[in-house]
Amino acid sequence: MNPPVAVAEIWRGPFLESIHTAHAVICDSSGQIVEAWGDPDKVILPRSSSKMIQALPLINSGAADKAGLGTEQLALACASHQGAAIHTDRVGAWLKTLGLDDHAFRCGPQEPDDRDARDALIRAHEQPCQIHNNCSGKHAGFLTLTKFLDAGPDYVDPEHPVQKACLDAFETVTNETSPGYGIDGCSAPNYACSLHGMARAMAHFAAAPDGSAEARLHQAMRLHPDLVAGETRACTELMRAMDGKVALKTGAEGFFIAILPEQKLGVALKATCGTTRAAECAIAAILVKLGALDANHPATLKRMNAPIMNRRGIQTGTVKPGSAFI
Repeated sequence: MNPPVAVAEIWRGPFLESIHTAHAVICDSSGQIVEAWGDPDKVILPRSSSKMIQALPLINSGAADKAGLGTEQLALACASHQGAAIHTDRVGAWLKTLGLDDHAFRCGPQEPDDRDARDALIRAHEQPCQIHNNCSGKHAGFLTLTKFLDAGPDYVDPEHPVQKACLDAFETVTNETSPGYGIDGCSAPNYACSLHGMARAMAHFAAAPDGSAEARLHQAMRLHPDLVAGETRACTELMRAMDGKVALKTGAEGFFIAILPEQKLGVALKATCGTTRAAECAIAAILVKLGALDANHPATLKRMNAPIMNRRGIQTGTVKPGSAFI
């Protein structure tokens, strides 16, 4: 077991104030490790970085095509969105085509991260609904599959046919037997695997032929980066910075994946501290290392070699890539 490596450093003036560590793996189309930092065998929960895997049964079952889902819905099925109108309007329209409303969800209400949407709710003296939940697109996909299977309403139950299909897809693409699951923030089971297994799964997506469920999902993500996350978010801004050539997806507690179809590579990383700034700096550094991301692009510089500003607008420090990438 290898220890985690330094992937991000926080400098305040001339002082190294903090160090963030992580484990990371790059896999090729054969599932072999191209490069690794830390422990590739580390057992992890990929959290929302696994959403495209959870969406595989939606397509492979025939449910997506029967429901007439397009690339926008497929991108939302993989999304951790901001709850902006661009997201909730589309998820709401999707629900209507299923003959359902917000009460059918099992993800729980969430205050939107989008400031305009949040302020609009406050001004209207309204409470957030489940459609504002960052996972509502994934859950709309679950509901679509539930209707197709004519299954019961509690689609987040690990014994429900939808979740059994998700587990089968997860174990297939990771090429591992999952040791178990944790319950995610949206109440669905989130299956565990090794970090190598997750990178292997992402390389599988990257190498998948056109027309496959895997290709349709990462193509939808790359076509609609604004739906996958939202304005100011790393997934959206970095995908735009790479001209839609790479699919990115964050997960809670410092997780990140990348799917690089042109290079047929998959990346998975876990920041041991669980912080967003560590994971974003690390994924940016890896993408720069792979030649997929311009180190000087403004979206990159917000995460890697990024200034830390105080409330007076004075730069007080910098977030730099750690020694693992030097």
